[in-house]
Amino acid sequence: MNRIPLRTLACCVLMGLVTAGCAQAEPPASQASAQATTAAAAATTASASLPDFTRIVQKNAAAVVHVEAKYNGQRREPRMQAGMPDDPQLELFRRFFGMPMMPSPEEQAHTSLGSGFILSRDGYILTNNHVVDGADAVTVRLQDRRTLKAKVIGTDPNYDIALLKVDQSGLPAVSIGDSRTLRPGQWVLAIGSPFGLDYTVTQGIVSAVGRNLGSGDQPYTSFIQTDVPINRGNSGGPLFNLQGQVVGINSQIYSNTGGYLGVSFSIPIDVAMNAVQQIKDHGYVTRGQLGVQVRGVDSDIAKALKLDNAEGAIVADVSDGSGAAKAGIQAGDVILGYNGQPVHDAGDLPPLVGMTKPGTKVPVEILRNGKKQTLQVTIGEAPHGKNAAGGTDQPSAQSGSAALGLSVRDIDADTRQQLDLPAGEGVVIGDITGPVAARQGLQPGDVILRVNQQKVGSAAAFRAATKGVKPGDTVLLLVRRGDQTNFVALTVPSEK
Repeated sequence: MNRIPLRTLACCVLMGLVTAGCAQAEPPASQASAQATTAAAAATTASASLPDFTRIVQKNAAAVVHVEAKYNGQRREPRMQAGMPDDPQLELFRRFFGMPMMPSPEEQAHTSLGSGFILSRDGYILTNNHVVDGADAVTVRLQDRRTLKAKVIGTDPNYDIALLKVDQSGLPAVSIGDSRTLRPGQWVLAIGSPFGLDYTVTQGIVSAVGRNLGSGDQPYTSFIQTDVPINRGNSGGPLFNLQGQVVGINSQIYSNTGGYLGVSFSIPIDVAMNAVQQIKDHGYVTRGQLGVQVRGVDSDIAKALKLDNAEGAIVADVSDGSGAAKAGIQAGDVILGYNGQPVHDAGDLPPLVGMTKPGTKVPVEILRNGKKQTLQVTIGEAPHGKNAAGGTDQPSAQSGSAALGLSVRDIDADTRQQLDLPAGEGVVIGDITGPVAARQGLQPGDVILRVNQQKVGSAAAFRAATKGVKPGDTVLLLVRRGDQTNFVALTVPSEK
């Protein structure tokens, strides 16, 4: 067995040439020289293909600010949350090498740290709403270490943005880009204050665009997904393209630890700037409203409707008096396009509608009974708050379909009035009797309004509509629970 001289191994390591060949005798000098030349050429080529971010940082760092919000009471939990390890050696490192200290647990309960960026030279600053939400005092720290008091001009929780203003002029400002031109694979750069480490620069690529997270408090945002490392303190900071323009606001991460795990999300700057202008103009943000409840078309629904592809947003309910109702949109219609934009899934629709100015008439492409048609819909204005309403019923099994795994009963007059249902519409699920309905999450008390697009208003009508169901069939139900109405597709397992 050949021994490898320590000096030779060290050279291999330094040259990046540790391979199986390093365990062999040293190559001739000419061969070693050729290998070194090849490695150097490869390194030069790789270096030339990577972007240099230094000019972007030099140009824009001064327009990025550190945001600190103070609370008299306990603050709300931020979206991006992570802590420093409880390690005595790390504590020693902090003390002797000047690493910024994170607030103590007591201070964290009354402090929110984030980032932001200066929009204009007269002191307007943009950050996330969740950084300053409910704060009693907000300050920003500039790159030259000046600390300025900031006033919250306005916020919008649905877009998660907050517009701040400092009493200062002549400030450096960022350039605003167009987030609609972003494509997966493009380089992007973040500047912010993760863990209080001011002006930290991280880079990565756009992983996806138009990402809908299914977040209940941000249904109107299609996020930019990146692999740029961002953590607590990056919230509200800018995301730059290679032209040095802001294309997004760093907002969220997916994490089971509180720290970055490889996926981060930014609010598109065109969405944010639309909201900023509205806040400046009249103090709040208006959004368009179509007046429908929708859900995605999965494979079972596509099978039940005999669709070629599981695409679009199927209308589960239409609000009375809404633009959708007046234009003739009906429950069961599949929305395929909105104002010239394709709708691939239910999550695609709210951001498109939300960005539409109320009162605008837009074309909505639908599929009804296998035929495409386009309806002109006048978009309404979404309310600033939501009123919750709902109702449940006690289970009382009387009749049903064993194949679908549920039983139903008629709705009595008092319950019908409580649920605001017209006569002859709907039956109540009395019991879940099998795995088919259970797998789809149906519950006793849910109201079934339709079976395969047919209205059912009695247990007898439900029996008639489902009597022909056999193994392998898919039945489409329109189900109401509380104030939410959705289509649910039940597929009866095939016999083996």
